[in-house]
Amino acid sequence: MKTTHTLAAILVTSTALLTGCASTSTSTPYNNAGYNNGYNNNVASGYGTIDSIQVVRGQGGTNGTGAVVGGLVGALVGNQVGSGSGRTVATVAGAVGGAAIGNNVEANRNANGQDMYQLNIRMDNGEIRSVTQDSVYDLRVGNRVRLVDGRVYRY
Repeated sequence: MKTTHTLAAILVTSTALLTGCASTSTSTPYNNAGYNNGYNNNVASGYGTIDSIQVVRGQGGTNGTGAVVGGLVGALVGNQVGSGSGRTVATVAGAVGGAAIGNNVEANRNANGQDMYQLNIRMDNGEIRSVTQDSVYDLRVGNRVRLVDGRVYRY
């Protein structure tokens, strides 16, 4: 019984830690290929005009959370089976099986991805930048915009 409480505590703690570390950001960095002004291009700001907006499908994927949680649950369930070395084998098998199932569940949940918006912006210096973000709010083709840290805002 004490082992069950210990494994349950590990499961709850691990889930809390992984939830706190999970990223919910869906925006991706803009493409600035060929643009080198001698500054850090990851933190860039500029003004321009939206040339086009296209809806693209975001890619689903896994970040490992499903595998970790599935492995912990599988180990907990496997630990309830047998005794001695049989219990150890069942715990390991449960952890491996649970990790595989958890990863598949997470992948299936994210398989659809979500609609993202790719904005092509003609910057004031003539450069074209492509930014993919999760929403466009009130942005339309032809709007003057400001690009700040890979996000587009109406100017």
